[in-house]
Formats: sequence, C-alpha cells, structure tokens
Amino acid sequence: MKYIRYEVKDKVEKYGVLEGDVIREIEWDLFGDYMPTDITQSIDEVKILPPCTPTKIVCVGLNYKDHAEEMNKDLPEDPRLFIKPNTAIIGHGDTVVYPDHMSSRVDYEGELAVVMGKRAKGINVDQALDYVFGYTCLNDVTARDLTAKDLQYTRGKGFDTFAPFGPVIETELDPSNLHIATYLNGEIKQSSNTSMLIFKVPQLISFISNVMTLLPGDIISTGTPSGIGPMAKGDKVEVHIEGIGILSNYIG
Repeated sequence: MKYIRYEVKDKVEKYGVLEGDVIREIEWDLFGDYMPTDITQSIDEVKILPPCTPTKIVCVGLNYKDHAEEMNKDLPEDPRLFIKPNTAIIGHGDTVVYPDHMSSRVDYEGELAVVMGKRAKGINVDQALDYVFGYTCLNDVTARDLTAKDLQYTRGKGFDTFAPFGPVIETELDPSNLHIATYLNGEIKQSSNTSMLIFKVPQLISFISNVMTLLPGDIISTGTPSGIGPMAKGDKVEVHIEGIGILSNYIG
C-alpha cells in the first residue's frame, strides 16, 4: 500500500492511497486503521507533501562499504548516527535551497528511509520490523565542505530543505533487497542495492531504539552508497528505489 499526503486547491491537507496515478482519499487514524472513500483525484492535480511529520530523522553514516571506501574511512564497528532537524524536511517536487552564504559544495545522497509505526524503545533485532510502518525515499543533502571541517555533522546536514523525502510510504516491502539509484539531471550517479548495507534495517532499528525512543512517524535513513557528488543551482536530482518510486527535487 502506498500512502500519500497531499494538498488540494483549497489548501486542505489530506491523506490517500496511491492507485497508479490516482489518489483515493482515506479517513485515517495515523499509523492505524483507515477507511477508503469514493473521492479520487489525479496525482497531477495536487501538491504532494512529505508523507509524514517525524519528530526526528535519525541518519546513519558510512553504511555501505563502497561509500566508506570512497570517503577513505574505516568501516564502523557500530552504526554512526546523526540527526537532521524536522525543519530540514521538504517534499517531492520542492526545492532544496543552496546555502551559498556558508557552503560551496552541496551533495546528493540517495537513501532508503524507514518510517516507524509504533513507539519503539529498547527492542531487539527479532522484533524490529514489527515496529515499522513502511519505507520511503530520502535525499540526505549534505554540505560536504562543512562536514569535512566540523567535528560533527549537524551544520553540514541540518540546513533547512536538506531532508527531502517521499513521495509515498510503501507499507508492503521487504527492505533487504531493493535497487537504489540516484540521478542528476537524468544521468545515473549512484546505483546499488540495500543488500549491500553494512548494518541491516532490523539492526539499525534495534541499535537506535536502545539509544533513543523512536516515535510513530520518526524516520531512520539507512545510509548512502558510493557515487556521491555535488549539485548546482538549477539541477534536478532524483532518488529511485525499487517498489517505492521516485523522489524528485530541484536545487535553487
């Protein structure tokens, strides 16, 4: 099931399920039961919003071996965590604002993101997937020159608009073997598979939940494969993930 959050012409926020190119409006108790309605609308007639409103986005660094190699970093013994603020969130079709007052290199990082469906605290690996609502695409936009300079990633990863995700949350998906690719202006830049993750999704959920409580709607972004590179104003970047779809944003 592909859940989508959107806005119609009267600026009213709605939830729906995507059926091809048609959205069927639903009455939804968030992350619970939903009731389909008879109201449908073409996806081309709405503004797509970020599909949920997390309290936090927990990101994982160096979680593909090939990315660690291209960054000339040792493989981590434990997941390397950092957090993006929820003020960084934008949706499919929105514009990433280039912070050229501070940075001269801003990179794309296409990633599989996990959307939590239940409160999770101190859970084990075997239970982990029971707490997942679904999966979406995320671009971990990074001011590379700043992450190289700072002791931690907060500034380089946390600018407003640096966490585009969407366009949907897919609930019926096995995250262990999905093709993931990032395109810049139509040219493929990253191509890998989630089977190449160093720390798999259940491991990440368990590890993070033993550090902090994860709430419904919170996101875990699982890391990016090799092929990272810079974007410029006017560029279009697309994150493609098998079974989910395409997250598309412009740089401005």
